[in-house]
Amino acid sequence: MKKVQSKTLDRKKFFSDPVLVCTVAFLMIAMLLFVLYPLIYLLIDSVQDETTGAFTSAIFKRVLHMSGFQKAFWNTLRAGIITGVLSTAVGLLFAYVDVYVRIRSRIVEKLFNLVSVLPVVSPPFVLSLSMILLFGKQGMITKSLLHIKDANIYGLWGLVIVQTMTFFPVCYLMLKGLLKNIDPSLEEAARDMGASRMKVFTTVTLPLLLPGLGNAFLVTFIESAADFANAMLIGGNYDTLATTIYLQITGAYDKQGAAAMSVVLLSVTIIMFIIQKYYLESKTAATLTGKATRARMPIEDKSVTIPLTIICSLISVFVMVMYIMVFFGGFFKLWGRDYSFSMRHFNNFILQNGLKNFKDSAVLSAIAAPATAIMSMLIAYLVVKKKFKGKDLLELLSMLAMAVPGTVLGIGYIRGFSNGMFRSGFLQGLYGTSAILIIAFVVRSLPTGTRSGISALRQIDKSIEESAIDLGAGSAKVFFTVTLPLIKDSFFSGLVTAFVRSITAISAVILLVTPRWKLVTVQINSMAEKGEWGTACVYASFLIVFVYLIIGLMNLFIKHFGTSKYMEG
Repeated sequence: MKKVQSKTLDRKKFFSDPVLVCTVAFLMIAMLLFVLYPLIYLLIDSVQDETTGAFTSAIFKRVLHMSGFQKAFWNTLRAGIITGVLSTAVGLLFAYVDVYVRIRSRIVEKLFNLVSVLPVVSPPFVLSLSMILLFGKQGMITKSLLHIKDANIYGLWGLVIVQTMTFFPVCYLMLKGLLKNIDPSLEEAARDMGASRMKVFTTVTLPLLLPGLGNAFLVTFIESAADFANAMLIGGNYDTLATTIYLQITGAYDKQGAAAMSVVLLSVTIIMFIIQKYYLESKTAATLTGKATRARMPIEDKSVTIPLTIICSLISVFVMVMYIMVFFGGFFKLWGRDYSFSMRHFNNFILQNGLKNFKDSAVLSAIAAPATAIMSMLIAYLVVKKKFKGKDLLELLSMLAMAVPGTVLGIGYIRGFSNGMFRSGFLQGLYGTSAILIIAFVVRSLPTGTRSGISALRQIDKSIEESAIDLGAGSAKVFFTVTLPLIKDSFFSGLVTAFVRSITAISAVILLVTPRWKLVTVQINSMAEKGEWGTACVYASFLIVFVYLIIGLMNLFIKHFGTSKYMEG
């Protein structure tokens, strides 16, 4: 009886606040329209005959019997599994060294920190570009130094190496937090009983980490399966589902076939997402509860520190060399043949309206970033602090974009907003405009900001907001005057992350761009496909420098603005 009365009271409180009701309605409609509707339309598109309108399984049967699709499907699974295993292993190595090992050299420590963050904030295809420049047929190492003719870096292993270097920082960040939460007394008890460090790691540390390792593997698998840019540049004849879908709609003009392929890829990533989100995350939380009771004593044994430091240093140097090569690539006259100094590629950059590409990308990203940050904080606030029907659905839809490959989302927007249900009005006019690009940026970045906001809000005591409500403040006033100032760090972090993800995005927008708006990432991809490596390097170099400049300025602003004192306490 009390439970029913409590629910009735919560419902009355909810509907008595019109601002809250309107906010929930707006966010729910936005999520349904721009996340769920395009995916449902893709599903309908893949089972509906274009001529008669009747539902049929013929489209799926045709696609499933295509040898190219079957090959791409198994290629995607193979690359995803190998990349997932390697990324998790490298991420665990860096996380273990960071948390457990004493690194005496400050330079080496800073190098490790830089390498573990650099791929996260750089364009996704930069490492592919570098691999081709260093190890391709005209590669500096393979052809110029080793004199290897017809070196072939394209294919499975080229793709796996690039994806591992691109995605291992994600695993590193996830596993670092888990390792810090392991109570040192558990491991020290095993050491006191005579166990070696390896025995302690395999019998104590690793079992505690297993759910977290599975979580990291699945996240990387999803990233690998959804990856378009790297697969397009360095995949060669090793077709994946993301590239096959793109070519099916741009080369074969088979929209329904592309829709059916998209549904298959989406099914794979969503299954992995559900396992990762609703099973392994809870297992990880149950295994590692609370914080370490005291500080961990760093490992100083040279038999451990030296080998681990050498391995991490080799990986770090390899990654750094690949990034450095991008900057050098813009200054060489003709890569692979003439390494004399030249400003020709910079002239091409100016002549090809490179600055306009940057302006377009920066403007659209600057519009998308605050919209993403505000929406993600609002969703997080509603999920954590409010009770209403549909709360779980709102959270699921906001997180769903994490599992949706960018290519699939792009095709969903094409099919849904060009000749879908909305054949007239504002929504029909979205396709081909800058608005659809901004919406794609927001949807792709929303899950990251929402997760960050939820984590921050769960640390705030309910009594702080309840005091403001008791004094007569409405939900809007409480959110903007009490809650938002307390989570401003997460808000600004989400703002920067959204901007970086938007300006470096390619898979979701490559099918949505028009001649009116030219994005820098699409231009880099186009240059690389044409073999204009020098000009592609100039574009990529400017993009990396610009992104780091924005991050640096935002960090200075946050430092000056100050952190939340409540969160510090």
